[in-house]
Amino acid sequence: MEDDFSRAVEDGLKLAKRLVLPGGAAAPRPPAGMDRYGVPEAASLLPVAPMAYAVVADPAAVDSPDVPSYQPHVYGRLNPPALMPLQMREVDLRVDCAAGCDTAEVTLRARWWVHCITRSRDCDCRIVVPMGEEGSVLGAEVTVGKRSFNTHVVDVDDNSAVRIAKTEGGGLLKRQFFSLTIPKVVGGEDIFATVRWSQKLTYDNGQFSVDIPFRFPQYVNPLPKLFTKKEKIQLNVNSGVSKEVILQGTSHPLKEKSRQGEKLCFLHEAVVENWSIKDFTFAYNVYSGDVSGGILVQRSTLRDYDDRDMFCIFLLPGNKQNRKIFKKAVVFIVDTSGSMQGKPIENVKNAISTALSELAEGDYFNIVTFNDELHSFSSCLEKVNEKATENAINWMNLNFVAQGGTDIMHPLSEALALLSNCHDTLPQIFLVTDGSVEDERNICHTLKTELTNRGSMSPRISTFGLGSYCNHYFLRMLASVGKGHYDAAFDTGSIEGRMLQWFQKASTTIVTNISIDTTKDIQEFEVDCEYIPDLSAKYPLFVSGRFKGELPETLYAKGYLSDMNEISIELKVQHIKDIPLDKVLAKQQMDLLTAKAWLSENKQLEQKVAKLSIQNGIPSEYTRTVLLQTVMEKIDPAEQVKQKPKKQSIPDQPSATPLHGLTLGFGNVAATTENLTSGFGDTKAPEKFEMFGKAVGGCCSRACDCCCCMCFINTCSKMNDQCAIVLVQICAALSFLGCFECCSQLCCGGGGGSD
Repeated sequence: MEDDFSRAVEDGLKLAKRLVLPGGAAAPRPPAGMDRYGVPEAASLLPVAPMAYAVVADPAAVDSPDVPSYQPHVYGRLNPPALMPLQMREVDLRVDCAAGCDTAEVTLRARWWVHCITRSRDCDCRIVVPMGEEGSVLGAEVTVGKRSFNTHVVDVDDNSAVRIAKTEGGGLLKRQFFSLTIPKVVGGEDIFATVRWSQKLTYDNGQFSVDIPFRFPQYVNPLPKLFTKKEKIQLNVNSGVSKEVILQGTSHPLKEKSRQGEKLCFLHEAVVENWSIKDFTFAYNVYSGDVSGGILVQRSTLRDYDDRDMFCIFLLPGNKQNRKIFKKAVVFIVDTSGSMQGKPIENVKNAISTALSELAEGDYFNIVTFNDELHSFSSCLEKVNEKATENAINWMNLNFVAQGGTDIMHPLSEALALLSNCHDTLPQIFLVTDGSVEDERNICHTLKTELTNRGSMSPRISTFGLGSYCNHYFLRMLASVGKGHYDAAFDTGSIEGRMLQWFQKASTTIVTNISIDTTKDIQEFEVDCEYIPDLSAKYPLFVSGRFKGELPETLYAKGYLSDMNEISIELKVQHIKDIPLDKVLAKQQMDLLTAKAWLSENKQLEQKVAKLSIQNGIPSEYTRTVLLQTVMEKIDPAEQVKQKPKKQSIPDQPSATPLHGLTLGFGNVAATTENLTSGFGDTKAPEKFEMFGKAVGGCCSRACDCCCCMCFINTCSKMNDQCAIVLVQICAALSFLGCFECCSQLCCGGGGGSD
């Protein structure tokens, strides 16, 4: 996907050389370090900022909408079409950070204009928005002239709400890249877009930070003398605690607008010569010497699917350096089936090698690989020392060979047996897989029973999914049952980094067996996860849920330290109104509820997820997301606020187009069985008939695209008689094969008749 997209953008940048700018001015020279197209040298053309592209299949349509260039006519068509980056006139970024629930809500408003298509023609336009850490789409609205487009979530079984077309309206190009396709935009028109998404705040050594892709390439800058470029960035921060907040830095010149207790507001607004060339980043510290926390509370509303109030508990590990970490006994379980070949297995091996070097003296470890067979580094747990670590790395170099199938239950049972006799340590299992198996529900039920029987110091199970073929809801549920942590990587370049973060979060435990001491005034108090995970020394802990009743001003979280002494953490209750907690937490709640619904096969839970999805406009496994088109009528501007846009009622035009790839699905057992390796970067596995069609049609389509009418005439005029006869025979044979293919489809595949 990345190569195809970059190639299409490269073709679009070459087509842009046909344009003549207003006033006959030459295109601006790219700055140092960029090639002649204004692209950073040796860089991918995947967007690193919100972008819009004209989808150009006919090169003859490329021209300035204001100043025709009168260039020679271009024959032929582009297949696949080129993507010409559109110039941006305006951008407005708003970021709302709530450290108490480790999530930022981002709202982007931008204005592009179709500067590369003549006013007598139109084309489709594609908007692509790269999202930050674990980004999730919350909604999008686009206005072009009198037409308006917005994302809309409907129930999978509801066929009466909107009429769905068969054509695609966008979705995820790859994980973290949201895309919308707007049809038939006339040259010279403006595109106004608003896109909202949520993403995780990152945390490192007591510092929260947000990082949003905001690096615009040089070629999206319009001429400064013709257009004024307005850039606006607004940042709102709610730390969630009354402790001191220390600002660490920002990428853009933000000015503090207001500060009220734990609420801070910053603003940057200016007319700029060029759009931002660096990502928007912001970092701050919440000073806390020891473990601290709080509870954010939001009252339920009339439109809420659940009449109980919502809460989010957060625990911060603090800056106390002498807080002891639990000694641990670790078993790595690694999938080495055939689908792991290449970069995945190499990146996993590198990550585990680094993780082994981070184990402390007094810890124990072992490594188990699985495919059709089971292989262990040692028959028992090995004590961590330099020689054992070196031997383990050498063993991985020899035994991490991708081959065979996938069997998850057997290695989990082996790991539980290895950890059955460890004392004075916290037993931990780290499972890494890229596949799906048929007995996943049975695995969850079996391990839940086994872990319950082992008591409070039962093994913690943390899971890591690779690619799109594994069942991420199974892995999330298994981690929830095992009081561990779940994470995933959807492209090979992020495997090693994400695995190390995942390991550090799960292996640096300072408080375990956490519970909330509720009062008699609380009638119900339910957390979304099965059990509250342990608190890490390097990462905060966030737990959401619902309650009914009245919360006191202060609650207490209780747990146990590494010396088995009990700790009590004061949690002050804060009722928030300025941050939509229900929307911020909706994605996390839906993922946990979906995992529970998958495990229990409970239709009521599925309906609950669907209602939550429709209420918040967030894609789910039990709903579908469409791009709904409406048309604004000509009305008086004074009454425009009062009237709502009417749905388009043209009978031949579909009212909505589907957006695909926005959800993960429940794994692909068939792809796992066949050891397919394309689960990275693809949002879904290609169907066999699509692969066959591409293989058959690719060569012919490229050959035809290279020929145009004038070239064909010139070539024929220079042929001798023998060549002309051969050419006629070839054309006759090809036309016969084409007719034969059409007849075959009518008789065998598409017609359904017998004539």
